[in-house]
Amino acid sequence: MNETTAVGAILIVFLAFFLIMIITWAVPVRLWIEAFASGVRVSIGSLVGMRLRKVNPAGIIRPLIAATKAGITLDVNELEAHYLAGGDVARVGNALISADKANIALGFEQAAAIDLAGRDVLEAVQVSVNPKVIQTPRVAAMAKDGIQLIAVARVTIRANINRLVGGAGEETILARVGEGIVSTIGSADSHKAVLENPDAISKTVLAKGLDSGTAFEILSIDIADVDVGKNIGAELQIDQAEADKQIAQAKAEERRALAVAHEQENRARVEEMRAEVVKAEAEVPLAMAEAFRAGKLGVMDYMRFRNVESDTHMRDSIAGTGEDA
Repeated sequence: MNETTAVGAILIVFLAFFLIMIITWAVPVRLWIEAFASGVRVSIGSLVGMRLRKVNPAGIIRPLIAATKAGITLDVNELEAHYLAGGDVARVGNALISADKANIALGFEQAAAIDLAGRDVLEAVQVSVNPKVIQTPRVAAMAKDGIQLIAVARVTIRANINRLVGGAGEETILARVGEGIVSTIGSADSHKAVLENPDAISKTVLAKGLDSGTAFEILSIDIADVDVGKNIGAELQIDQAEADKQIAQAKAEERRALAVAHEQENRARVEEMRAEVVKAEAEVPLAMAEAFRAGKLGVMDYMRFRNVESDTHMRDSIAGTGEDA
């Protein structure tokens, strides 16, 4: 009986300890005391409800305490809703405190929207107070005289709180500034004019309103470096001349091929005509034999023909125009 009583007592102690642990986890008394001491009125039931809704009470109460101490009034339900939506309550609270100290108009709903949009609302407030400098990559452009210039610019930007939701980011700013540099250098008559007055690029680009539709405001554009690159105009002319040369050579080769083809065609015609002549000459003895048989050609006629032929051959030999000459 005594052993049964001892075992029961041990079980009761374990159950009591386990129950105390559950109550301590479910009821954050220490956090409630911390909030009460800081002047934040929140009920124990609200803290227990956060536990049941899988919300970290400390992640809600501590930013609320910080905001209250800074003189900013926030609602617990709004903070909890933002937490459940996947937002960063602590960062939103710190952003609201920073904006309040810097006299920047920023409400909780706007800050929460910026945070849920994926932007760092605290960094946005900091950049709004302390402007940020971003640098463009090396931008290559060609002036009208054909000389290439490579420029690097530093852009000073300040966050525009009202355009953070839906506004373009830093990449758009850099792309627009690069485009403006290319356009300005391309419109210059000479690269020397750009080298003599590089701030003209800054003034021209800045006047184009490149921050329209972005989440930032461009305060200044400063040309950090300008280097002279290749003589693009001369290279293009050389390439064009080489292309013209190849075209001319191709046309000349085409004409030569046509001439060779015509010559070969004429030779073929001459050979064909010679073949016809040889064929005709081969038929002469046959015709003469037929004339002899038919009685149309006599022996004297044949002798006279041979004498004329011999005389003609002799005259050709003397003149040097014969085939044997």
